[in-house]
Amino acid sequence: MSGKKKDKDNMEERKDVIKEEQSQQEDVENNLVQPSINFDEQIKILEEKIKSLETEVQDYKDKFLRKAAEFENYKRRNENEQLNLLKYAAESFIIKLLPVIDDFERSLAHIKDTKDNESIKNGITLVYDKLMKILADQGVKQIEALGKPFDVHFHEAIMQKKVDNVEPHTVVEEFEKGYIYKDRVIRHSKVAVSEDNEDTAASNEQPQEEQNNIES
Repeated sequence: MSGKKKDKDNMEERKDVIKEEQSQQEDVENNLVQPSINFDEQIKILEEKIKSLETEVQDYKDKFLRKAAEFENYKRRNENEQLNLLKYAAESFIIKLLPVIDDFERSLAHIKDTKDNESIKNGITLVYDKLMKILADQGVKQIEALGKPFDVHFHEAIMQKKVDNVEPHTVVEEFEKGYIYKDRVIRHSKVAVSEDNEDTAASNEQPQEEQNNIES
């Protein structure tokens, strides 16, 4: 009886071992399958995120391209406006000069029909004054030269003259008027300047000294 009982007990133990091994095998299989399912889900989530990011990047790219196109259009318009501004900068000034031209034309037509020189002179003077007023409004003014000390910043000396009772290097004659535009000299006055009396006297004395040396 004891031998059969022992064999029965051994069989029961082997069954328990087999069950335990089967249970462990199932656990291993379950552990292998479950991570596979989680990994696939993670891949799917990542793919969805990638698609979302790609869509977002495309949206930003489209916005950037639109803004770049708008900026190029603005830049082009601005450049055209600047070019037109430079090209037609003198337009308003020319429009102001047109009435002066009209006055000159009327004066020229009137000269043919009149022998009154004084009337012609007065008409031309009025036109001249009108023109100078327009220039003054634009910031253009004449350089005062006659009777002023010679200044290289405003005057260009064409010649020197011996003038009595006048300080040396004084403008005594004006050949061509100079003009200033705002704060810049756009044309120097062409003038004659009084000689330095000392230089004149020295130049007059030098030939006499040379003559004395020759005679001696």
